[in-house]
Amino acid sequence: MVIGKSRFRVVYLPVQRYSVLISKSTIDQVYETARLEEVIGDFVQLKKSGSNFKGLSPFSDERTPSFMVSPVKQIWKDFSSGKGGNVVAFLMEHEHFTYPEAIKYLAKKYNIEVEETERTDEQKQEANERESMYLVSEYAQGYFSKTLWESELGKAIGLSYFKERGFTDEIIRKFGLGYCLDQWDGFTTAALEQAYQLKYLEKTGLTIVKEDTANPNNPKKFDRFKGRVMFPIHSMSGRVLGFGGRILTSDKRAAKYLNSPESDIYHKSKVLYGIYFAKQAIAKEDNCYLVEGYTDVIQLYQRGIHNVVASSGTALTPEQIRLINRLTKNITVLFDGDAAGLRASLRGIDLILEQGMNVKVCSFPEGEDPDSFAKNNAFEEVVLYLGENSKDFIQFKASLLMEEAASDPIKRADTVRDIVNSISKIPDRIKKEIYIQECAQIMGVSEEVLFSTLAQIGKKESADASKKEKQRHRAFEVVKATEPVEKVDVQFELERKIIEMLLLYGDKEEAFEDLVLKENEQGDLELEPESVVAKVYEKIYLDLQEDEIELTNARFKEIYYKLITALNENGNFSMNTFLSGLDQETVSQISSILMEEEKYALHNWERKDIYPKDKKIGVSQLVSETILTLRCYLIKKRMLSLQKNTEEGHGDNRETLEEIMNYLNLNKLLNQKLNRVLS
Repeated sequence: MVIGKSRFRVVYLPVQRYSVLISKSTIDQVYETARLEEVIGDFVQLKKSGSNFKGLSPFSDERTPSFMVSPVKQIWKDFSSGKGGNVVAFLMEHEHFTYPEAIKYLAKKYNIEVEETERTDEQKQEANERESMYLVSEYAQGYFSKTLWESELGKAIGLSYFKERGFTDEIIRKFGLGYCLDQWDGFTTAALEQAYQLKYLEKTGLTIVKEDTANPNNPKKFDRFKGRVMFPIHSMSGRVLGFGGRILTSDKRAAKYLNSPESDIYHKSKVLYGIYFAKQAIAKEDNCYLVEGYTDVIQLYQRGIHNVVASSGTALTPEQIRLINRLTKNITVLFDGDAAGLRASLRGIDLILEQGMNVKVCSFPEGEDPDSFAKNNAFEEVVLYLGENSKDFIQFKASLLMEEAASDPIKRADTVRDIVNSISKIPDRIKKEIYIQECAQIMGVSEEVLFSTLAQIGKKESADASKKEKQRHRAFEVVKATEPVEKVDVQFELERKIIEMLLLYGDKEEAFEDLVLKENEQGDLELEPESVVAKVYEKIYLDLQEDEIELTNARFKEIYYKLITALNENGNFSMNTFLSGLDQETVSQISSILMEEEKYALHNWERKDIYPKDKKIGVSQLVSETILTLRCYLIKKRMLSLQKNTEEGHGDNRETLEEIMNYLNLNKLLNQKLNRVLS
């Protein structure tokens, strides 16, 4: 059974607003080459789950995986936030890329040459706010780097500083380090000459703008980072978000380190310095070393320790911890030998424990920090030291605090309470018990006392949580009383199922049992089965055409015609190619349709000896039953409409009743075929 192309309504998708800058052949090659699980694996730690992968949502705070990736379908779905799509949609959602930026990122990852036309000044101005800020930041990184390597002052001041720190040319270039000349507006003037707008230079914090009362149309402009060596701060995908600048003079009025201010693209509480360079090593080593400063990261990386990041001079935040949590459950916090700094940094450990992560702590000898230690020791020596001196957080915290409270019983009691309070942050009950036992041995206090203290802390937290829950429940009761229960839209679900079958099995050939309405010898109507071999999309299309059924949901209708056209015109239907021609909103909806049932895999049914039936086993049956169910639903809907007309006295009642009886008989036959009993 072949359907002529003339019978199809061809729907052409408008070209993406940005795709004119990149050739279609490049885009097609990117979609065919990119592997979704590899790309997402750079940002989220994925674990095999049947034929799929699962992991923690990168879009919400969670401890139980609800993020699913399908290598076969090349789509992903985040059940906690409702987001989903293909590989480009992930990069656009997670990294806030524009469409061409996502394509370029993938092209770079898979060594694909990008054919594109140059952006004009007009196109630069048309770019959205965030994109303009990214462009300005990327230009700044290139400018500072060029200044470092090519200007006389850059080489004499900036480059010599990095060389004194022991950084090689290769590592300086890798991390994009640079220098901002000690001039009031050297960078700003150069950026304006290159057609970058002042408002974006100001929004990114690269330029400080002050009104000049004497000349209001020409405000004063200053380079924020003048006279500083520059450390670009990258996102997980490598985009320049902001900068850290270190002053090289002994000016006591100026801060030693200066960071970019908060902006639409840079939120320091959500960024970790070095994460772009460390992400693959963190996932591979299943451990992340956490340090304090930029040079700590660079020096350790140069020495060969690549799974290292820094909190960029800010106190550790839950958002930063969750960033690591996507890649590994294990954090080793590296402290220098400064006792005061150690005590202050212990507060961050409780935050890590609250996220359900495993924490180790390693301190360096007095007078040493990760930077100096890595610089003065060989790779093997650094690895050996980290291995031998990384302590469990309980051991470390107990030994540190006990030194201060050894001869003071009151301080000793406070120390024990402090440690138990840290243990209470751990979500896992088994880990809690083990740590209590370990703490009892170290502190010389009975387990009973510690468990009692832990219970008191837990009771207080439980009471607080209960209070919050009651408040939430009261609010819910108000909503519950005012909002009606939403009914299931049967037609919506059936149309959704039709789209799902076309996406999954559209080009598969199956043996179907068609039903033909015939009169038997007694003159009664009955459905007579006829076998037919056809592709799934042909069967669905012809059945809907025969009954003159149109999908009522506008989005499903649009997807339906695009699918039928693609399946009819292409001998080998490719999901990747099909998705590449759709807008991201449609791609997201398709991912929701395809991944809806995958969420049940998150429950690990196999562990409970429950093995769900594979849908592929009965594709023809699934298609037939769905179409039959839709027919029954529409027949019932038509009968109700006719019944209403009869009650209201519209038209000839006899003809209407006869039509209702015919529909009743047909409905009865269809339901018998579906093995359903009608009341």
